Amino acid sequence: QRRHPTATRDATMIVTGACDFSSSLSVTSSSFSSAISVSVTAFNISSLSSNPKFINSSSTLFRSLSFSLIHHRISYSCRSLRRLSSHTVHRNKTQFVSKSSTPTPPLSTAKSTAQRTGTFVEHLTGITESEDETNEFGDVESARNDIRNVVTGRVETEFEVRELEELPEEWRRSKLAWLCKEVPTHKAVTLVRLLNAQKKWVRQEDATYIAVHCMRIRENETGFRVYRWMTQQNWYRFDFGLATKLADFLGKERKFTKCREVFDDILNQGRVPRESTFHILVVAYLSSSVEGCLEEACRVYNRMIQLGGYQPRLSLHNSLFRALLSKQGGVLNDHLKQAEFIFHNVVITGLEVQKDIYSGLIWLHSCQDDVDIDRINSLREEMMKAGFQESKEVVVSLLRAYAKEGGVEEVERTWLELLSLDCGIPSQAFVYKMEAYSKVGDFAKALKIFREMEKHLGGATVTGYHKIIEVLCKFQQVEYAESLLKEFVESGKKPLLPSYIEIAKMYFDLGLYEKLEMAFIECLKKCQPSQTIYNIYLDSLVKIGNLEKAGDVFDEMKNNGTINVNAISCNTLLKGYLDSGKQVQAERIYDLMRLKKYEIEPPVMEKLDYILMLKRKEVKRPLSMKLSKEQREILVGLLLGGLQIESDKEKKSHMVKFEFRETSQAHLILRQHIHDQFREWLHPLSEFEEDMIPFEFYSISHSFFGFYADNFWPKGQPEIPKLIHRWLSPHSLAYWYMYGGFKTSQGDIILRLKGSLEGVEKVVKALRGKSMECRVKKKGKVFWIGLQGTNSALFWKLIEPYVLEDLKDHLKPASESMGNDGEGEDQRINVESSS
Repeated sequence: QRRHPTATRDATMIVTGACDFSSSLSVTSSSFSSAISVSVTAFNISSLSSNPKFINSSSTLFRSLSFSLIHHRISYSCRSLRRLSSHTVHRNKTQFVSKSSTPTPPLSTAKSTAQRTGTFVEHLTGITESEDETNEFGDVESARNDIRNVVTGRVETEFEVRELEELPEEWRRSKLAWLCKEVPTHKAVTLVRLLNAQKKWVRQEDATYIAVHCMRIRENETGFRVYRWMTQQNWYRFDFGLATKLADFLGKERKFTKCREVFDDILNQGRVPRESTFHILVVAYLSSSVEGCLEEACRVYNRMIQLGGYQPRLSLHNSLFRALLSKQGGVLNDHLKQAEFIFHNVVITGLEVQKDIYSGLIWLHSCQDDVDIDRINSLREEMMKAGFQESKEVVVSLLRAYAKEGGVEEVERTWLELLSLDCGIPSQAFVYKMEAYSKVGDFAKALKIFREMEKHLGGATVTGYHKIIEVLCKFQQVEYAESLLKEFVESGKKPLLPSYIEIAKMYFDLGLYEKLEMAFIECLKKCQPSQTIYNIYLDSLVKIGNLEKAGDVFDEMKNNGTINVNAISCNTLLKGYLDSGKQVQAERIYDLMRLKKYEIEPPVMEKLDYILMLKRKEVKRPLSMKLSKEQREILVGLLLGGLQIESDKEKKSHMVKFEFRETSQAHLILRQHIHDQFREWLHPLSEFEEDMIPFEFYSISHSFFGFYADNFWPKGQPEIPKLIHRWLSPHSLAYWYMYGGFKTSQGDIILRLKGSLEGVEKVVKALRGKSMECRVKKKGKVFWIGLQGTNSALFWKLIEPYVLEDLKDHLKPASESMGNDGEGEDQRINVESSS
């Protein structure tokens, strides 16, 4: 540039002149053309200044480029002017602007028919394209944003609507102003009724104005309801601009469910959401603690890259990666795959890989059952090349990985490396070292490490006690294990259950059945009942032939909803009955297993075949899918308490959504019981370990749920059946109370119910038929049925046999309230509405 200033200046003037000339022809293409001129100027100057051979011919080259640009822009501007003449709404507009620093998909992205269809908001914002423009320029909006992104690193989307003053009809202006005032003040049902009453005159432009008005005043949920009402009208055409803006606003408020609905609407139209929408939805999922949100965030992130072709910002990569590391439980193998995918995207896009990413990825690899040492070493090498020193967390992860493989030499070398860091030894390091020596059978060394842990930390941790007791029980060191368990109990640390289970297993393997029974009784006093330790004790009773006591323990398990029986306990007792010739009891267990769809072990099945053949009975295979009487009554109670049923469009199959609240003590206990009761009906993805049952799981889609869908969830809305009085058994009432009710501090019982007023009256009438009076109040969509005084006592007496044992103290009405008389106004149905 210093050697040939004249040539460079002439070239720049020519391109600038071309921009000025074309901008006078077309208003709508000004930003597009300026972006082109800037990028072309920057490209040619930077490239030509470095090559002397081209400097002499720079003027000629720039003139040819400029004339080519002018030719294309004149044709583009003429088309824009024709389009402007057909859209008079471009004259005076109020801009509703949102900016996001996100690039759009490449120009080569295939465009569907829906993408070429202009909509109201897209016309206003200039996102439409004619067939000619698509053939010559591709997606004009994408091109404009791509070029602007090169220049400024940002993408700007203008969202424009007309003011009311621009509407020619005065009556329309008045009605729209009235609707904008009324719509935000109403609940969802009233809002829909209000909009339905205006169907005769409301157009898409009018509904769009109302939705935009709601977003302007930060009533985004109301704007979503207006949008959802729009989509159900026969005149509706998909509006990409409105959907994008609404999804972004909902996501910023962390309303991820509604944001995902709009996001899916965009995808269903064959459009690719903007990068801002992907980004905001991922962040909204990550900000929620609801079960399953992290998995959804990962899916949206993957689609953002694979479907949209976007390059997320470093902050999004890091946020999702840290969320994966902080996730407790789950399938760690899936977490590792996702973390590797994030790491790969950070590397290939040239972003900075932070130290926490390296250390977190190494930690995830060390958590796997099959540790990939080669991958860990390669990550360490990359980390060193990036200039990061290995931290304490990385060394502890290495210790864990080597311990899983039983590499004592590597563990000792890593231990010395940890000591050299001089930053303190964490408790996990002692546990991993104990595990390494247990792998090679040196329990004495593991015990020595445990004592070193006590000295170094001033006392052993709960994890340390669990590990050393597990090691000693594995090598059947009875005295050491008993001594440490006693020490563990006296320390007051909890939980104790894992150690009691290990002790019980050791006693069972050694045939010390008396000690096992003592440990079982002691465990029940100090720990929450566990199905695992019950199964070990039941197996021991069958081993010694005490089948009568085994039957009592089995019945206790079956009747206690927090314990319950499973396939292991049923097979154990069935084998015991068959070996002892107790055919009647064996058939009873066999019928229970058929009912619960439990698989019978092959050796047990052979004996069962022989006995039933002698009795000339055909061995029946597991029953076909059919709800039991108990399951039907439980469903009625849960549906009254708010359980949901989702149906397909053709109403051929239906799916039950079991949802429980983490903050409810009753739901924490009821969740495990319901999961076991409907185990054979649950979706395969809902099969979890006892401690891994989520707070939301689904049944399979089946026609047997059609009866409940038609009566309790017609048209996708909760309703109270006309014949509800026939189904309000004590069993159903108990589950209604446990799932959708609570006890007040005064000792009253409150039941939650959704549906129509007529349906609530039927329920109240049914309760009166059982000699119970109640009071009803309404708040929003929910009715609350209150049983006070003697009525709550009568209700409790009716349902107590069906309430889970662990919930009786929590739900039983207070004794002082039993004598209160709930007469007078409390005995009348008093329906009160509140906003």
